[in-house]
Formats: sequence, structure tokens, C-alpha cells
Amino acid sequence: MFAIDRAKKVLTLVITCLGFFMVLLDVSIVTVALPTMQADLHVGISDLQWIVDAYTLPFAVLLLTAGTLGDRFGRKRLFLVGLAIFTIGSALCGFAPTLGLLIAGRILQGIGGAALAPGSLSVLAFTFPDERERAQAIGIWSGVSGIALAAGPLIGGSLIQLSSWPAIFFVNLPIGIIAFVLGWRVLAESRNPLAQRADIAGQILIIAGLTALTYAFIEGKTQGWTSTLILTLFILAAVFIVAFLAVEAKASEPLLPLSLFHNRTFSTANGAAAVVGFALLGTVFFLTQYFQGIQGYNALGSGLRTLPNTIGIFLAAPLAGQLTARFGPRLPVTIGAFSAGIALLLLTSISPTTAYVDIWWKLAMLGGGFGLMLSPLTTAVLAVTPPARAGLASSIVTTSRQIGSVLGIALLGTLVNNQFTANITSSLTTRGVPEPVSQNIATAVANAGSQANKLHFPATFPIPMRAVHALLNQAFTNAIHEAFLVSGVALLCTGILSALLLGRGQKVAPVQHDAEDGLIESFESTITALD
Repeated sequence: MFAIDRAKKVLTLVITCLGFFMVLLDVSIVTVALPTMQADLHVGISDLQWIVDAYTLPFAVLLLTAGTLGDRFGRKRLFLVGLAIFTIGSALCGFAPTLGLLIAGRILQGIGGAALAPGSLSVLAFTFPDERERAQAIGIWSGVSGIALAAGPLIGGSLIQLSSWPAIFFVNLPIGIIAFVLGWRVLAESRNPLAQRADIAGQILIIAGLTALTYAFIEGKTQGWTSTLILTLFILAAVFIVAFLAVEAKASEPLLPLSLFHNRTFSTANGAAAVVGFALLGTVFFLTQYFQGIQGYNALGSGLRTLPNTIGIFLAAPLAGQLTARFGPRLPVTIGAFSAGIALLLLTSISPTTAYVDIWWKLAMLGGGFGLMLSPLTTAVLAVTPPARAGLASSIVTTSRQIGSVLGIALLGTLVNNQFTANITSSLTTRGVPEPVSQNIATAVANAGSQANKLHFPATFPIPMRAVHALLNQAFTNAIHEAFLVSGVALLCTGILSALLLGRGQKVAPVQHDAEDGLIESFESTITALD
């Protein structure tokens, strides 16, 4: 009997690791594929923003509800449903002949990922009731997830070189099918009879509000910032978000208990987590375009060159834990925010021809800063939260960071697109091209982003093609400087606020809580790079 129980535990660990491996692998793979997708699908920067946010937005807004549904209707069921949706979404992405179907597939992946992430951990926690065994299982789960984050750019780059970008989605299909078949037969079902009811009204309002806001930011330049559509979307976003807060304030079982935010440390930590998501995903989004579109590396080369950021995150994580245990979360969060902020400001010096030796250490510094912040932010939140709400508090931090990621892609992408247009217009005008012509050209090529240097101009164009391509490369590089600058300043401000508001000198012991609480601290520290 012991042998059978042991075998089921091992298989459960394998199955849950496979499921969560897909979620994280997909994120890190997609980032290196974006420039290739842009060239093959003939889409612009705003379309790339949708490819990313179509996944991140549903993941962010459904994460809290998914954990509750698993507690009420079955954690095994939640995990398998998430696995099925994610796998179907991957197939749709791989076979998608158009941008619209690709985005639809990404939405399905985001929905499935929102169920898979809490589902995998809650199944593990139930299967390993012994605290020591559970700690070992979660340690393995975290390690496998870390491998997915680090290996994603390498696997993605290799698949793109051997085949094309659809291969990065097809790789999920055998993993998903095997995990689903094994999970159906092996995983044990569990529920929490005391779990709260799903807050349907709150869920609908937050989905509507964030979707309207994201659409307005991404499409504002294309549709016109003062167009009826965009202004209406901004108004609707404000109405939905205010209504969401009003509903949550009165709900007996709210999706987001606003009372938790009355605590200064809780609010500060969640705000800092949102800034981390804002800066981290936005940085990677543009760095992959810079390495491929501007410096000419292939997808694999680009993936390799962004690895110092990921490695920095994981190398800094153990140090963050030690500093938190000794000095409290305030010190590592403050140091991390300043480190990441300074690294981003240093990245504003890169040019189209900057040697990698002058870039890699800045990326490592950036990742190290993020690594110092992530786990201590969760620890700070758990330290001021009642034990019965520890799982909820941890998932709120994750949701805050994911919402930051959504807004980072939307806002920074729009900023870069606008700045790129202005840079092109200015550069062409100073070289003798009439301003109306310069503006038309800028509008035509700006949305091509880092792929603009592949465009061709008429032979009668007054500027040689080599000079035009150099101009476009410099215009795009200068535009992403703005994104690095905004993100860097946001992180420096976060560092200052953390030093002033985040639990001064508060030493925090590791927090233990029951599997019934939902997501636990390991989830937040492991899902770090879901950006």
C-alpha cells in the first residue's frame, strides 16, 4: 500500500510540474518569437502588444477566481480544465493563419494558465499533507519551473531556427496531452467545503474595466486619442473600475477584500509588485526587438542575450531570502528597486551598434534587482495578513504584478510607438524631406517597429537606402530609451516609497499556512518571470 501511495505522489508531482512547466515555458518562448511573428504576419507594434496582453490580461483577472473555483468544485477538475483549455489554445495559436485567430488562441492560453497555476500547486499541497514532504515537492516544482523560464529562450530560439514560430506553440501539445491523460487517471480530487462563493459581479466588472483600459491605450494612436471610440473606452474603463470597487466594498465574500489595503505595508508591497510587472515585461518586450530587428541576431541569439536578466533573478532570490530573514523585506526591496532602476537608466545609453559586452552586465543588474524584490514583497504581505487569508494575500500580489505587466505593455508600447513616429519625422525633415512627406512616411513605417529597416523606398527617394535604414534603426533605439527611462524612474520612486513605507526593520519568519488557503508563497516567487 505504501508503494502505491508513493508512486501516486511521484506521478502527481510529475503531472503538476508538466502543467506549470507549459505555462512558464510559453511566456519565455513567446518573447523571442515576437519579431519573427511581426515579419511573417506583417503586423505592427500594437499587434505585438495584443499578442502579449491577450495572454497576460485573462491570466491576471481570472487568477483570484480560479483558486476559489478549485476550492469549491475540485482542484483536480480545475487543473485538468485549465490543462485542456491551455492545450487547445496552443493548438489554435500554432495553426492560426491570421492575427485574429492567434490572439484568440492566446486568450485561451491565458484562461487555461489562470486555472493551471493555482490548480497545480493546490493539488500538490493536498497530495503531500506532511510538511516536510510538501516542502520537498514544492522545491522540485519550483526548480522545474525555474528551468522552464531559463530554457524558454533557448528552446524557442532553436525551434524558430529549425522550423518557424508556430513550433513554439506546437511543443505544448504532447506535453499537455500526456499530462491530461495521466492526470485524469492519477490525480486525487479535493475540495474545501468552507470555500467562499465566486464573486461573479466583481469578476465581470474588473474584466470589463481592464479590457477597456488596455484596448484604449494600445489602439489610441491608431484610432486617434480624441476619437469617439477611445474616449468612450476610457470613460467605460473608469466606470467599470469604480463600480468594481463599490461592489467589492459591499460584498460579503469579495473577490478582492479592500480592507486588506488599509494596511500600509500591504498596499505598498502590491504597488511595488505592479511596478515590477510593468518594468519587467516591458523591458523584455523591447529588448528582443532590439537584438533581432536592430542588431540583426536570430531568435536563438536574441534569447541567449536576454538570459542574464533571468539568471540575475534566480541568483538574487536566495540572497533576498537571507536579507529578509535578517533585516525584514524593506532592505532587499529598496536595494532591488534602486538596482533595477539604475540598470534601466544605464540601458538608455545603448545605440544600434552597442557591443554586447556593454549590455549583458546591465541586464544581469536588472534581473538581480528584480530578484531582490519579488519574494520579499510576498513575505511582507503575508506578515501583515491573518493566517486564514495568507493564500489570498499571496495571489493578490501575483495579480497586482500581472496587472502591472498588462499596463506596462499597453502604456510603454504606446509611448515607444509615438516616440518612434516623432523621431522619424524629425530625422527626415532635418535631411531635407518636406515635413508633410516626412509625417506620412513616419506614420507608414512607425508601427513596423524594429522591422522598419526592412522596408523599401522608391529609387527616387532623396536619401540613400543605407542612410534611411540607419536613420530608422536609430529612431527605434531612441524610442525604446523612453520606455527604459519611464520604467527606471518608476522603479527609483518605488525604492524611495518602499524605504519610507514598507515595514521598517520588520523581521519576518517563514510563513506556514495550510493547503486550504489556496496559493502559497512559493507560487509568487516561482511565477516571477511570467512576463
